[in-house]
Amino acid sequence: MHTEKPLILITNDDGITAPGIRALIEAVSDLGDVVIVAPDSPQSGMGHAITISKPLRLDKTDIYKNLKAYQCSGTPADCVKLAVDKVLHRKPDLLISGINHGSNSSINILYSGTMSAAMEGAIEGIPSVGFSLCNFAYDADFSAAKKIVKIICKNTLKNGLPVGTLLNVNIPNVSELKGIKVCRQANAKWQEEFDERKDPNGRNYYWLTGKFVNNDKGDDTDEWALANNFVSVVPVHFDLTAHHAIAFVNEWDLGV
Repeated sequence: MHTEKPLILITNDDGITAPGIRALIEAVSDLGDVVIVAPDSPQSGMGHAITISKPLRLDKTDIYKNLKAYQCSGTPADCVKLAVDKVLHRKPDLLISGINHGSNSSINILYSGTMSAAMEGAIEGIPSVGFSLCNFAYDADFSAAKKIVKIICKNTLKNGLPVGTLLNVNIPNVSELKGIKVCRQANAKWQEEFDERKDPNGRNYYWLTGKFVNNDKGDDTDEWALANNFVSVVPVHFDLTAHHAIAFVNEWDLGV
């Protein structure tokens, strides 16, 4: 009886040439047939944006020898949509996104192109995982992260994930990891400020700055895990319904 190898779709938001995606490919290349569809340039902070006002380009590339790889002119979510519709011959058994250069813990998941690509995979019914290393450096050491990727991917391929659920995996930038913790997302946010400047024509322009504020003191959060040298694994889903608020809003006078 013939059985196909698992089909693994790989994408990211740092661009197809980023060291993080290369590390991701190396970590799972022996787990199945790998296909890469990733942005042709960095798309960090794009969230779940999709391209609707201009055409998309999808070009085959030989950057990863012996692997089927495409670079896309669009966003991470565009990459997944195009991969599913135009590149793959069947639904992938696994979609993985990353390894992102920098953390995507807590509220950062909402802004992250890495996690939005994984979210798009989950929307398509594909078991999906986003991976991030808490190091923004281009030359970051991904050796420990690759071991975590392999553990998580082998388990996901074996066990699957609940429908509509994906995993947000963040890896602390330390030489010795204490382990892996399944966590909840910390209640934290960015306290933004805008640095106001003037261009040579005297017009104002702004640079986004600010600091990350974590007011969540729980020891069961992703922020706690990362601060204590654990890998954080947060199961998330794309149903944004505030189920606990339905009864509250139903008490309103909504007669028309």
